[in-house]
Amino acid sequence: MADLATLKGFAVAEIASLELDARSPLSEMYTLSPFVWCEGAAFKLLVRAVNYSDIAAEKVARIYYGTSADGLRFKMGVDPVIAPGPDAADKDGCEDPTVAIVHGTYHVYYTGWNQTALRGQLLLASGPNIHGLVKREVTLAMRPDWENPKEATIVQACDGSWRLFFEYATGGASKIGLASGPEAVGPWTVLEPLFDTRNERWDSWHLSTGPVLMSDPKHPVMFYNGATMQAQWRIGWIVFDERFERVVARCEAPLIVPPPARVAGDTDIAFAASAVEAQDGAISLYYSIADKDMFCATIVATV
Repeated sequence: MADLATLKGFAVAEIASLELDARSPLSEMYTLSPFVWCEGAAFKLLVRAVNYSDIAAEKVARIYYGTSADGLRFKMGVDPVIAPGPDAADKDGCEDPTVAIVHGTYHVYYTGWNQTALRGQLLLASGPNIHGLVKREVTLAMRPDWENPKEATIVQACDGSWRLFFEYATGGASKIGLASGPEAVGPWTVLEPLFDTRNERWDSWHLSTGPVLMSDPKHPVMFYNGATMQAQWRIGWIVFDERFERVVARCEAPLIVPPPARVAGDTDIAFAASAVEAQDGAISLYYSIADKDMFCATIVATV
């Protein structure tokens, strides 16, 4: 990635669809929130899958795992690696996975949904591998000052401490919260948010977390999600200092805008979920359109 002194921004060089080689019932669900990471030459994927239903309360999310050689075509497992229940915190859905691998242990943060209480909370599952995950605890519980915390992004700061970005609801809007902890599993201390919405912009009402790139540890970059009051979600970028204490640069215009609706009822949403950076500096940004179609955009820094 270009040095901040010469960085003008980012541009989309190419966009490709994600393809899932999946069996029933996954093949009959819609999929979103693709979290992709690399292990050696292989690409790994956790994805949120939701059954079709005309009744929102009957849509129950679960998390599936897949592997790929090229980062675009994934062979998916038959069964979910994180499924709802039996505890009340996630009895009605497991959403929005985020992975941190520390000393050989896989930590997966995800959103648990309780339909009865209409409550979302950040949960954690850990294990020696993706197929050995054990649900641990509620990481961030819902509170009056941050409702329905979800959409975790976890990253290590330059001093070895960890940061947990999360989306929360307040006053009818989504915001991005920030917490600090000594380990990848916390415990987490919630800090003041690093940035907010901007009036009369594309990110004027809602904000949600996206992936953070640490190839330049002095200037980590987040590809975040922002929206208007009408929930027209777009993807932009922002640059922090090395301790995640201040913003040093932020885009003016969105980087990715969803295409016109392809079928009736498509929502006006582009939503970033993860990113992988190649040795040549090219960035693969994984995102969803209309909460049901998944893509990978090749992003390059502009100088």
